[in-house]
Amino acid sequence: MPSVARGDRFSVQDLIVEASYGIGARPARLVMTTLGTVLGIGSLVVTIGFAQTAAGQIARQFDAVAATQVVITPNTTQSGNGTAVATARIPWDAAARVERLVGVERAGLITEVPLGELTVTAVPVNDPSAAATLSPAVVATSPELLDAVRGTVVTGRYFDAGHDRRADRVVVLGERAAERLGINRLDTQPAIFIGEISYTVIGIVNGMQRRPDMLDSVILPLGTARADFNVRAPDEVQIQIVIGAGSVVARQAPIAIDPNAPDSYSVQAPPTGSKLQKNVQADINVVFLILGAIALLAGGLGIANVTLLSVMERVGEIGLRRALGATRRQIAGQFMVESVVIGLLGGLIGSALGVFAVVIVALVQQWTPILDPAVAIGSALLGAVVGLAAGVYPALRASSIEPITALRGGP
Repeated sequence: MPSVARGDRFSVQDLIVEASYGIGARPARLVMTTLGTVLGIGSLVVTIGFAQTAAGQIARQFDAVAATQVVITPNTTQSGNGTAVATARIPWDAAARVERLVGVERAGLITEVPLGELTVTAVPVNDPSAAATLSPAVVATSPELLDAVRGTVVTGRYFDAGHDRRADRVVVLGERAAERLGINRLDTQPAIFIGEISYTVIGIVNGMQRRPDMLDSVILPLGTARADFNVRAPDEVQIQIVIGAGSVVARQAPIAIDPNAPDSYSVQAPPTGSKLQKNVQADINVVFLILGAIALLAGGLGIANVTLLSVMERVGEIGLRRALGATRRQIAGQFMVESVVIGLLGGLIGSALGVFAVVIVALVQQWTPILDPAVAIGSALLGAVVGLAAGVYPALRASSIEPITALRGGP
């Protein structure tokens, strides 16, 4: 009868059977060991999923305002006394020129009105004994600006092209300016005074997400500002664009305003949506990945500790198997397989629970759940990798046990 080589007395099938027995022999310990990996992998999937979902939500919130705004102003230079002087003028029909561009939804003009020594009051009488108060700022706009800066009318109306063309002496008040001037209703046709000139208040506005300073301002039609205060040119063009058109509008708008000198204007345009989303997602991922890695490390340490404890408890079994012909490699392989199976099991359960948690939370918050499928699959396999790494030291410890020492009851 031919002899059987020592290393062949235990086949791969025997290895799997022994590893399966070692894993299932203590169900309670298996559950506790797997739980560490489940929590680690689940935390990793959840943090990455929440990072990707949050990045999408932040990008959408940013798109709602800043990603649809382009502002054009003239370039400036320093004069001899240190004040900024514009090197070009924005034409009065700049808004109409810009609105013809693809990607532009609305455009409006705005400029500050210099008052000099004039004050803004709600009464025609100048009472020297009254305490001095700070007058609201006065700005002039085109009729289209209200929509371009996402403003809304609280009461009354905004002036129209007819008021602008006729230079009517009408004003609209920002909500905080109206409160300061003591005007909260328009049925009595209230008026304010800029210096000694009376202007009828026809509306009160709020919102103004792109120019919140206008809530503290008195707003005139551009035609009225040109006639009464000799305003020479608008200060800026406010443009509302569709999402993703920022780079195109930024390049074409100065040409539309002045084809002969487009470089005379400064353009503030949002970054492209894809670039913004990648930047936000990358920043959030850094924090969340660190938290996930810590949780995963805790799971790996749990596997290593329990596997090492299992080695210590099974010294007699290891010695017997060594005496029957098992090699060091086969002993180490048995414990490596146990660790990998525990890690893979924890990875599969943790990945599934993580995906489920991301979807549930996103639906409760009425968000759109975003999670790369590769993350879920990779996380499950990562559990096996963690188990493999965690089982290296216990496996080496088991393989180093000598048969005679084990059978005598030594470590």
